[in-house]
Amino acid sequence: MKAEERWQARFRAPRMTLPVWAPQAPSRAVYRCNASGAWEIYSWDRSSGSSRQVTDRPKGTSHGVLDPTGQWIWWFADTDGDEWGEWLRQPFAGGPDEPIGLPQANPAGVALSAIGTAVVGLARPGTGFQVMLVRPGDSAKVIYESQEAAFVVSMSLDGSLIAISHSEHGDARHPALRVIRPDGSTVGDLSDGPGKSVYGLRFAPRSGDRRLLALHERRGRREPLLWDPATGDQREIWLRDAGEITADWYEDGRSVLIVGDDRGRTRLHRYDLGGGGMTPIDTPRGVIETAAPRPDGTVEYSWSSAAHPPVIRSSNGHVVMNPAGPSAPPSVPVEDLDVEGPGGRIHALVSRPERGAGPYPTVFLLHGGPAGQDDDSFAPAVAAWIDHGFAVVRVNYRGSTGYGSAWRNALHGDVGHIELADVTAVRDHVVAKGIADPDRTMISGRSWGGYLTLLALGTQPKTWAAGIAVVPIADHVAAYEDETEVLRAYHRALLGGSPEELPDLYASTSPITYVDQVQAPVLILAGKNDPRCPIRQIENYITRLMDRGHDHEVYRFDAGHGSLVVAEGIEQMSAQLDFARKHLGVIA
Repeated sequence: MKAEERWQARFRAPRMTLPVWAPQAPSRAVYRCNASGAWEIYSWDRSSGSSRQVTDRPKGTSHGVLDPTGQWIWWFADTDGDEWGEWLRQPFAGGPDEPIGLPQANPAGVALSAIGTAVVGLARPGTGFQVMLVRPGDSAKVIYESQEAAFVVSMSLDGSLIAISHSEHGDARHPALRVIRPDGSTVGDLSDGPGKSVYGLRFAPRSGDRRLLALHERRGRREPLLWDPATGDQREIWLRDAGEITADWYEDGRSVLIVGDDRGRTRLHRYDLGGGGMTPIDTPRGVIETAAPRPDGTVEYSWSSAAHPPVIRSSNGHVVMNPAGPSAPPSVPVEDLDVEGPGGRIHALVSRPERGAGPYPTVFLLHGGPAGQDDDSFAPAVAAWIDHGFAVVRVNYRGSTGYGSAWRNALHGDVGHIELADVTAVRDHVVAKGIADPDRTMISGRSWGGYLTLLALGTQPKTWAAGIAVVPIADHVAAYEDETEVLRAYHRALLGGSPEELPDLYASTSPITYVDQVQAPVLILAGKNDPRCPIRQIENYITRLMDRGHDHEVYRFDAGHGSLVVAEGIEQMSAQLDFARKHLGVIA
């Protein structure tokens, strides 16, 4: 298979998320899949083996959940990826969609109980953040509101307790937890103070059990604890494993699934709450995107590695389910690289072409977030560059998740420039080691990675041969003016205030400040309906390039912060490969 056919086959190969089942009807599940050509919601009746496409929209659907009884599928209807819309619901067996009766807004979490009640988080300009209680037959009512970021985390099965993640203290990067009753009264608060997050996960999966599974950062990384909000009792689960942790309940409420993330790979353990024993769960080396215990005690998980396409597996050794259609062609394994940087040791991932020897033309792909991570999972875009003769370097710069709280929290003050200092250290290392050709290194990224790309082209004009910025932040001030309430809260937390309060800092961290220094050709991809990196601030940057007569290309697409349509993803990747062929002349 030729390189062009191979990389497109990876994009076209059907993919799916882990099916999430109803606690009180475990034979019923929902998942997302792109088999129709766009990511949509599907239902799966495990007892009969039948599946059904629930949503069918030209631009795809992002959010869908199943209620604990397995009767209703809730899904969020936005407009062309703008993340502004309303919640609808549909019977599991099929039928017309029913409106929930809530105002249009940006979604801020949803949780459903076994008695028919639901809580829905909404974010709207002017109103801020609201949590609304929805009861069958009654009009929805507001039970919590705040001008600072807040999200619905979980609802107990019996509907008596509601967990909310909030930043009333003003720091959306380090949330606190509050549990309230359906009337809005507070049951308990959990906060560890400035700079330390408490993340809510899920109430115990048994009616009447008040314990909330959560994550804390008291020892410099995310670790699980159990909290009873009524009594205030807490039980920390002490673990020796390296890396950061998340967790989920086993259905009997007596054990917890421990999901450990260490250096871009995942390990699973079962932790017995009675005796405190840890039992490893055998899984292949790679990344587990999502895992959940079944009622019979097995664990199902979505797994992949850089070399091997995703598959839904079970701890009993079986493949649970795969979408119909040809599987994606494999790619090459990834190599780990550790580089001493200005803020400590940097972990990077390197992928080399199967043929030829270095130094290679090299693309630095920078992840979004910034609280994100590159890992050893299957990535069709990475594989496409490798097929065309590029080495790919991905840097988990300061601000990335997976390396402890200090590494993630190191991103403050000189935002943007901090991450680029780490990227530069890795670039110097791979050039010195003969991996990357210094005259043919290109920088690229999506979202926050796109922001770093534009900032690098302006502040390091002689370093990069070309740049590709996908849905980037180009101007922090204009982005702040147009983005969602959630992102405004995050902006204030990350930079320490609003643009009015810190105009010099917003300017010094914005790529548009340095646009006149850009020398390398640049390709910018922008979503017309993007609520996260709004298009106006990107157009401002493009206008400045045009005024200079700078060598640039623009690809605008009719979606939001990325596209859920397979064909659109292929078009965007083709545009990037064509740009690289034009300016670096190295596409195989």
